[in-house]
Amino acid sequence: MTHILQIDSSGRTSASVSRQLSAQIVEKLGGQTTHHDLLTHSLPQLDEAWLGANWTPADQLTEQQVEKLATSDSLIQEIKDADTLVIGVSMYNFGIPASLKAWVDLVCRAGHTFQYTEKGPVGLMEGKRAIVVIASGGVPLGSPMDHASTYMTTMLGFIGITDVTFVAAEGTAGDLDAALKGAQTQIDAIAA
Repeated sequence: MTHILQIDSSGRTSASVSRQLSAQIVEKLGGQTTHHDLLTHSLPQLDEAWLGANWTPADQLTEQQVEKLATSDSLIQEIKDADTLVIGVSMYNFGIPASLKAWVDLVCRAGHTFQYTEKGPVGLMEGKRAIVVIASGGVPLGSPMDHASTYMTTMLGFIGITDVTFVAAEGTAGDLDAALKGAQTQIDAIAA
């Protein structure tokens, strides 16, 4: 049975295009789903104590350091358990929401989701698929102003996920119906 990790990061709830489309994809794929709404489940920002704990050998961690890393450990385990990630991204100011950046910071950890080698970093989350929904008011996917899709491609590849499909709802601030129709065509083309 497919296990899906669904991440929603829009600052909007009922009117969110990325949430609506990511839910459609999850329904189409079927299977068990773990869902994180980063609007209602805010994540901690990296700080000095977290960074110190992150670079402390596992057998030397204090109880406080283990607690500091617990959220990160849990989020990483969710990726490990998933076959497919469905990530809803609302493009804000050419990039991803701050809530999604916090998730990225907590899941990109040396020795857990990637490792350093003589040839540079190598991702450890291979064999997984990601479907990234990007809703944009007016910035086309792949344009010079689109830093969201390039960031997500780089980040996912960094941890070893290279099977990445994008679903774009572009121009939602202008013609919402056309944006939704275009995204629906892309969703229909996704194989379960």
